[in-house]
Amino acid sequence: MPTHETPPQGLHLMAKPVGPICNLDCSYCFYLEKEQLYPPRQRFSMTDEVLRLYVQRYIEAQPTPEVEFTWQGGEPTLLGLDFFQRAVLYQRQFAGNKVIRNTLQTNGTLLNDDWCAFLARERFIVGISLDGPRYVHDLYRPDKRGRSSFDDVMHGLELLKQHGVDFNVLVTVARDVARFPLEIYRFLKSEGVRHIQFNPVVERVPSASQVSLGLHFAIPPELRLHVVPEPAMVTEQTVAPEAYGDFLITIFDEWVRQDVGEIHVMNFEWALASWCQLPASVCLFSPRCGKAAIVEHDGNVYSCDHYMYPEYLLGNLKTDDPAVLLASAAQQAFGAAKEETLPTYCQQCDYRFACHGECPKNRFMNAPNGEPGLNYLCPSYKKYFRHLTPYMNAMAQLISHSQPVALIMQAFAGPLIVPLDK
Repeated sequence: MPTHETPPQGLHLMAKPVGPICNLDCSYCFYLEKEQLYPPRQRFSMTDEVLRLYVQRYIEAQPTPEVEFTWQGGEPTLLGLDFFQRAVLYQRQFAGNKVIRNTLQTNGTLLNDDWCAFLARERFIVGISLDGPRYVHDLYRPDKRGRSSFDDVMHGLELLKQHGVDFNVLVTVARDVARFPLEIYRFLKSEGVRHIQFNPVVERVPSASQVSLGLHFAIPPELRLHVVPEPAMVTEQTVAPEAYGDFLITIFDEWVRQDVGEIHVMNFEWALASWCQLPASVCLFSPRCGKAAIVEHDGNVYSCDHYMYPEYLLGNLKTDDPAVLLASAAQQAFGAAKEETLPTYCQQCDYRFACHGECPKNRFMNAPNGEPGLNYLCPSYKKYFRHLTPYMNAMAQLISHSQPVALIMQAFAGPLIVPLDK
């Protein structure tokens, strides 16, 4: 009898070739602080040696026929176009029979015609960070001199459109950004944006013990399983626990009546995948994590870009095979901890299938029964998933009958009735 083998699962090794260096000074950015983990006057720039090793070893380690390179920062375009031209040449040299894809996350301020011609020619998918119209975007995203970055971002966005580059927009939902859901959504629609992702800001203030021990920028080894026992204090930029859910619900209610099939909101597509009983496509909502690691500018490989601390250093590309690093006992333990430390409150939740406790970095609250490890955004997600349930059930049924999901708009074309629990 023929056997049916499970297709090999790919690994993901995102690159931060310029480390935490950026030309903007976004007050909610969790990565800018990482500069203090390095010696003074450190040169944050991936050398050609490390670039070549990264491309070669990542392609060789990937068991799937496609290899996706993800370039982030800091601001990766600070390295200049020549760096990425060399990266593409190395990809062609080592690709073999594999298909190579590239995604670039940028603030867009340094894009010009040369950049965009290259991105179009090499078929990069570009994620551009834009929080909404000027009065929203400028709340948290100034340049290093405190000036607005809005006009430069919009210029970069326009160039991407002119050159036909595939792009999406990443909106970072900080505390005050959450006040403007429809203003943001409608603005992006008016600018021709068709792919959107919303990311919540959740950042903790260093505890008193961490400050006294000089651990502002490191997680003590005893927190290895991601559970933080001290009382939670968050930064002033952090979105309120329930506000993120309200933000998503407000946009969803407009999207589901007007824009299904036209505007692709990744947050809603992730939810629909869960209702269709498909595996999570993002680590946020996977039962376990650990499949996506990060390589820093110096070749160091860490468990995750949210855990780029000495305690989570797996190895270095100069000496180590990335496939071995991601299969290591340390990384397996890191990934399994997400599921193994899930509070009973979450295990019994009706929406566990869609959430799985979300990102471990946000799991620093106590559950109603006092058990540690509850996600800070739990009130948002419970409210959001509860609101989505009838819509997602209907869309999943449409899919099961091979019908266009956009038909959902006909079913819910009437006036919006706000649920009593909202």
